[in-house]
Formats: sequence, C-alpha cells, structure tokens
Amino acid sequence: MPHHPKAAESIAFEDEFINGVKNIFEEMIVFNRMLGLQITQIAPTQVKARINMRNELVGHYAYNRIHGGVISAGLDAMGGLAVMAAIGARHMDELPSQRLQRFAKLGTIDLRIDYLRPGISEWFELRAEVMRLGSRVASTRMEFLAADGKLLSTGSAAYIVS
Repeated sequence: MPHHPKAAESIAFEDEFINGVKNIFEEMIVFNRMLGLQITQIAPTQVKARINMRNELVGHYAYNRIHGGVISAGLDAMGGLAVMAAIGARHMDELPSQRLQRFAKLGTIDLRIDYLRPGISEWFELRAEVMRLGSRVASTRMEFLAADGKLLSTGSAAYIVS
C-alpha cells in the first residue's frame, strides 16, 4: 500500500475546492461528461467515481459489456483525479481557487491497463490513489469494479504535475 502522511488523512477539503474539482472533472472535461463519470468521493488519499452502463458505452462485438476504451479512459481520468486531490492536499496553504488552477498543467505520461474480466454490470465503481507525488511526476494505481464489487480491471499511470 502507498505511504500516506498522517497529515494527509486528517485534511478536510473545503466545499469550494470539492465543487470546483467536480465541475472541472464532470462538466468541463467533455469526454468525462460523455462517459457519465460521477465523482462519489474526493479525499486526499483516495478518490471514487461511478459510471452507469449505457448502450453508448458497449463494444462493437460484445453487446452486453462495456468497451475496453471506456474502462481505459475512465481509469486514466481517475488517476488524474487522484493526483488533483493529492496536489490539493499538499497545498492547503493556498486558496481553493489557486489550487484548482494547478490542474491545468496535469497530463498523462504513461498508462497501463490490465483487463481481468469482462465489463458486465449495471454500473461500475472506479477508484484511484496516488502511490507517489513527486515535484514533477505522480504515480497512481486504479481499480475498475462491477456493482457487486468484483474487480474487472486495474491500472497504473504516471502524470506530469509541473
């Protein structure tokens, strides 16, 4: 498991910060909006979201399962969200609006997805946590789960943060 400083676990984000992150993530990032990605938890050490199964998200040849590209894009987005939360926690001395501006520089530099089982479910939970937040690069680990809690896919990624 990643090492989280005790201080990070006790940080409580302001409503302004959480609402700002949700607005960026769910509304301003058009692809996330198309996926229907909805944030369910933003904490300094872990983020969670949900995607409801819809016809637009299925693969061409598998009519009842979510497309692998949707899984990959969702997990990449979640890794970025986890980095946003970790950066937000690191800079609590700044105003929420200042911390939100830091996210413009965030970008994926490496992404690996392991598809463990077919993506069949009414809805899916996505989770991500930061393994290491450096001054330039952040490393994350992500999970894609079915409604019954079964692990369907895992991911790991690196993001440029400066």
